[in-house]
Amino acid sequence: MKVGFLVSSVSREAGGLFESVRGLAKAVSATRADVRVFGIRDQQSDIDLPEWQPLPVQTFDPRLRAWGYSNQLVPAMVDADLDVLSVHGLWKYCSVGSHRWHQRTGRPYVVHPHGMLEPWALGNARWKKRIAGTLYQNQHLCKAACLRALSEAEAGSIRAYGLNNPICVIPNGVDMPELPESHGENQAGRQKTVLYLGRLHPKKNLANLIRAWKETFSSKSSNSDSWVLAIAGWDQGGYESELKQFAAGSSITFLGPQFGAEKSECYRTCDAFILPSLSEGLPMAVLEAWSYAKPVLMTAECNLPEGFKANAALRIGTTPEEIAAGVKQLLEMSDDDRVAMGARGRSLVATKFSWPRIGEQMRAVFDWLLGGEVPDSLRS
Repeated sequence: MKVGFLVSSVSREAGGLFESVRGLAKAVSATRADVRVFGIRDQQSDIDLPEWQPLPVQTFDPRLRAWGYSNQLVPAMVDADLDVLSVHGLWKYCSVGSHRWHQRTGRPYVVHPHGMLEPWALGNARWKKRIAGTLYQNQHLCKAACLRALSEAEAGSIRAYGLNNPICVIPNGVDMPELPESHGENQAGRQKTVLYLGRLHPKKNLANLIRAWKETFSSKSSNSDSWVLAIAGWDQGGYESELKQFAAGSSITFLGPQFGAEKSECYRTCDAFILPSLSEGLPMAVLEAWSYAKPVLMTAECNLPEGFKANAALRIGTTPEEIAAGVKQLLEMSDDDRVAMGARGRSLVATKFSWPRIGEQMRAVFDWLLGGEVPDSLRS
């Protein structure tokens, strides 16, 4: 079976898709599928291409960078003689290109919206998305042989958008890092860290997180010297400078973009992870934090109810008051209780969100599209 993976960027500029699409492509390849990757070239492509090894990756120079148009993309995919195409993300030329590939070959494609049909996401730049929907995106979605939802909640959002295609529900996955025996131990008296890692974007609700953190440590009696909020991530649209001004004078530090070994070190050395997001498909950062056995604070909008059920995460709301309540609950826990919560998160990832398991689930969908049995992940 020849499977193509199409994504607008194969570099860190894709944000969470850089981790999730690469992980899925490698996991499907491990099922003895012949996987080829196609993407639009950007400034970080040459730096990050080695992360895709041993998969073959073709990138193409865009003529319209913001939209990701390249006249070389469709001919390259046709020449690859693919059996099925796996398309990641919406609203860019990849949606047009995959539909044109389908028209020329008659072969099926699977669309992975990655949370881009969630209500908050649709409301962001609403008029642009309505125009794109009318011009090309809705047709592309309607012609998909299958749509992949990362969670049952995202499947509901896909149906609410008006799509009747078959939906498979298959989550993101994560690689399990090796941890030293003492990974969960805290040294008495040392400063502890709550980590945020991801895009610096209004959707992530970081302004309210900063308000909550300042509220938590506003009292002189609070032990503000014992905890720090570390915000790691890449700036989008100049939002970082606004957040830094807002956080001035507090126990909040900005680490900048973190990738590779630096990102791993962030997870290893933090004591908890927080994601107060307003909208997500299924966040890779939470899975990564759990894989490092870290307790998590997250909103219901992260679409990981399994974490609450397994007591691997504390549920927080999106307002400053609700976030502050969750932070205070975390701080009042004992070191042992935080370590136990992180351990439950690591166990959850190992049993439900490991890449080998997810690769097999995705491979079953591709087999079904080519005449095989109906997969367990399919929803009516």
